[in-house]
Amino acid sequence: MAHAKNHDYHILNPSVWPFVASVAAFVMLFGAVLWMHGSGPWIFLAGFVGVLYVMFGWWSDVIAESRVGDHTPVVQIGLKYGFILFIMSEVMFFFAWFWSFFKHAMYPMGPNSPAVDGVWPPAGIETFDPWHLPLINTMILLCSGCAATWAHHALVHENNRQDMKWGLIIAIVLGVIFSIFQAYEYSHAAFGFSGNIYGANFFMATGFHGAHVIIGTIFLFVCLLRLMKGDFTPTKHIGFEAAAWYWHFVDVVWLFLFCAVYVWGG
Repeated sequence: MAHAKNHDYHILNPSVWPFVASVAAFVMLFGAVLWMHGSGPWIFLAGFVGVLYVMFGWWSDVIAESRVGDHTPVVQIGLKYGFILFIMSEVMFFFAWFWSFFKHAMYPMGPNSPAVDGVWPPAGIETFDPWHLPLINTMILLCSGCAATWAHHALVHENNRQDMKWGLIIAIVLGVIFSIFQAYEYSHAAFGFSGNIYGANFFMATGFHGAHVIIGTIFLFVCLLRLMKGDFTPTKHIGFEAAAWYWHFVDVVWLFLFCAVYVWGG
């Protein structure tokens, strides 16, 4: 009893992950710059693999801390606040792309003067019909969000791990289908990334959202693997709750993209 913990916090063991993360991120950024100057993608890919390795190792340590009881209710509150701040930073990230899109849509510049005499979308741009594949993708992503909510409800309110498993499986499968359809749409785009501001804004906004969908799908898949190993209880499921929040954030961003870029902007 002399060593029993009687407080809500724990002292973290010395960790190499912050240093390794910094080195890997620098190598990835430096490699991206070299790649853009024609030196090939290998340094970038090496840094990217390093970042993935850090993510796996660091989060594995966090999961291990949870399993030994270090994530007390007070610590869990701190983890939730931290993830909320992360999502807020993501909101501001996408806000920048929406700002650019709306600015150029409402004040399209002419080719030879700064006067507001242009058109939007730019002449020669054939936009996507929002009521075909984009609408289908919208329904797919919304249904995936509903499945994630079902999984959360099954765990928290019913402690039904079987329903939680199927909710996660459905959410993951629909997320994969969304990414496949988005890739199919990109392959049939009548405009490119370069040469016009519409294409640049479109591919940056929807492309970054697509990257977030892939990340969120992996996030949910990791939660499914952890569920299979016996993790998560109705009172202790921070990792899954963060994944659900992230997935709903992805849903909301897509709704804004669909309404603003595909419907209004087209």
